[in-house]
Amino acid sequence: MQAIRLQKTIEKNGEISFQNLPVVAGQKVEVIVLLSILPAKKKVLTARELLDSSLIGLWEERDDITDSLTYARQLREQSQKRGHDSPRY
Repeated sequence: MQAIRLQKTIEKNGEISFQNLPVVAGQKVEVIVLLSILPAKKKVLTARELLDSSLIGLWEERDDITDSLTYARQLREQSQKRGHDSPRY
């Protein structure tokens, strides 16, 4: 089976059209539509908003965290490795 990959921007709701494909009348084709998911815009906090948030001092009363810098580093390392262990399809 031969694959042809095309990307289009939808111009009219519910409609996609393609022209000039290397196919002939009577040839059977299979069409799979993959929707792109737009990433959500991340809100960037100002310094004042960060200071006013509950993030500052978040671990202050935790007895199990003796070194918050080391703990934060470990969390970052774990989150970076998270996607590498799962299978990709």
